[in-house]
Amino acid sequence: MSIDIAKLRMLQRQAGRAVADAGTPSDKANLPQPLFFKEGSQPLSREESATIARTSSIAGLARDDDDVRSVLPASVPTRASKAPDVIPSPHTNASTPLFEKEGPGEICSSLPDARTPLFGEGGLPEIRSARPDLDALRRLIAQRERKPGTSPLPQPTAFAARPTQAPGPIDRSVPGQEIAPGLYFSEVHLSLPAPQVSLSLAFAKRPDDALDPRRLMFFDTETTGLAGGTGTRAFMIGAADWHRHAVHGDGLRIRQLTIATLAAEPAMLRAFAQWLTPDTVLSSYNGRCYDAPLLNTRYRLARIANPLAGLDHVDLLFPTRRLYRGVWENCKLATIERELLRIVREDDLPGSQAPAAWLHYLRGGSSALLRRVAAHNHQDVVTLAQLMLKLVEAQAALPV
Repeated sequence: MSIDIAKLRMLQRQAGRAVADAGTPSDKANLPQPLFFKEGSQPLSREESATIARTSSIAGLARDDDDVRSVLPASVPTRASKAPDVIPSPHTNASTPLFEKEGPGEICSSLPDARTPLFGEGGLPEIRSARPDLDALRRLIAQRERKPGTSPLPQPTAFAARPTQAPGPIDRSVPGQEIAPGLYFSEVHLSLPAPQVSLSLAFAKRPDDALDPRRLMFFDTETTGLAGGTGTRAFMIGAADWHRHAVHGDGLRIRQLTIATLAAEPAMLRAFAQWLTPDTVLSSYNGRCYDAPLLNTRYRLARIANPLAGLDHVDLLFPTRRLYRGVWENCKLATIERELLRIVREDDLPGSQAPAAWLHYLRGGSSALLRRVAAHNHQDVVTLAQLMLKLVEAQAALPV
C-alpha cells in the first residue's frame, strides 16, 4: 500500500489531536512523529495509523507506550521498541505523572520522592561539614579546666598530684644581737695581726705622713640606693680595725650595725659615732665621694652631732688607680681583690642588689638575702685592710 507524504503528515496530526482530546498527560504523547524512521523499521501505513488513533481514544487514560502496546497487535511497532535504553534517575519515578490529578493547574512536584532518602544508600553521598564539633571542643575545655579534686576520671598513680605541704614559718632572723629596738650588732675577730711599723702614706701622695695602723678605721656602708641625697639612707654600716682582744688576741676586728626598721636609724648613727675618736683615720674605697657625704646627711637630718667632721680620710681608690690603671680591665674593688689579693668570692651578692634585699625584708620577706648582704659587707672591709698593706708594699718597691 502506497501513501504520499502529505497524507502521512495529516494522519500524524490527527493522531496527535486524538491523544490530546483524550486528556492523556503522558510527556511522550504530544511529541510529533518523526517523518523518517531509523534503519530497520518500516513506516506506518494508513490503517496502522488509524488503529493507533482509535486505540488512543479508547484508552483515554493511558500513561505511556506500555499501555498502548498492551492493546496493539504484536506486529505493530511502537516508539518504545526502538528507543534507546534510558538509565532511570534514583530521585525520580518514571511512572509518576506530570499532573497529580486530571485537570489543569495541579502540577506534580519535581522534587525527589519523600520516601527516597536524599543522602545515604541510593542517594547522594553524605556531606560532612568541615566545621569542628563544638560539643567536643566544649568537653575538652571543661576537662582541662576541671580541678584535679573534682575530676570524675580516675587519675593514674604515676601522675597523681602529691599533697602539698603547708609552708613553714619565714626565717626573719637578722645577723647579730639586738642592742636597741630594730638595731642589730655583730662582731667578728680575724687572726690578721696589725703591722708592727707605721704605715707610710706615700702611696696617697703624702710622703711625709706615717700613721699607727691601730688608728685606721676601714668602713663601708650598704644603702637603699645609689643616687644619694636625702631619700637615700644607710641600713648597714661595717667597720674594721686592728684591735687587741682579751680572748682572741691581736687581730682584725669587724663590727657591723644593721637596722631592721626605719625607726632604728638614729640608734645606728649614735652607735657608729661611739666607735670613732678624734684621732681616728677613716679609710674607704670611694668613700670620700659617696659613703662619708651620705652619713653626713643622715647625721644632719637626725639632728645628731656629726662625728665624721674633721677626721682624716684616706681613700684607697685614687692610689689604686695611679698604680694599676691599664693593668686590668677596671679598678673596681672586686677586680682588685681578685687580681691583686687573689681573693675569689663564692656565692657573693652584688652590692647593687643590696637595696632590693633590704626592702624585701621590710615588706615581710625572708632575711636570707639580708644575711648575704652582711657577708658581702664583711668581705669589703676585710679587703680594705689587706689592700692598704699591699699599697704600702707596692709603694716601697718603687724606685726612688
